[in-house]
Amino acid sequence: MTKDKSKVDKEDLEVKDTVTPETEEKVAEKEVKAEKKKSKKEKKADEIEELGAKLQEINDKYMRLSAEFDNYRKRTLKEKMELAKSGGEKILVNVLPVMDNFERALKSVDESTDIEGVKEGIKLIYTNFKDFMTQQGVKEIEATNLDFDTDVHEAITKIPAPTEELKGKVVDCIEKGYFLNEKVIRFSKVVVGE
Repeated sequence: MTKDKSKVDKEDLEVKDTVTPETEEKVAEKEVKAEKKKSKKEKKADEIEELGAKLQEINDKYMRLSAEFDNYRKRTLKEKMELAKSGGEKILVNVLPVMDNFERALKSVDESTDIEGVKEGIKLIYTNFKDFMTQQGVKEIEATNLDFDTDVHEAITKIPAPTEELKGKVVDCIEKGYFLNEKVIRFSKVVVGE
């Protein structure tokens, strides 16, 4: 009852002219069987091809992401450089009025005979400049008569303490130290009693 495959193909060719729904079903069944009979090699080749396409897609995404990151890095580096160049501009613009006041004071020193007026003018300029520094976050480090603290003080020399209370404490401040937003930007240079 089973027919040879070559005979089935010839019969299918001869009956092509008179296609019926039953013959269409038989042809479809044969195609499904042929699909199932695909060899393992063909299936592996299809899988490899699919994986190759996925790899290509992932590689493309990686290359785009890498390029985007490189552009971001260059852009932020450029912005940082520009910020560093112009970052001090605001501070310098605010220092200019203090400089103008000093120039006026120097001019008045040459012309003035009132030494008290000159002293008062210089004190006003100093107060003005000190207020400006405070606005910028710069704060003076207290030193005199306090315990010596290596975190904020730099000992220049030691001298015998004038009183027993000043042993291990700052007797004199040679150069003031400063904080900038709670960070030491210059240590106080001090004389310590021993």
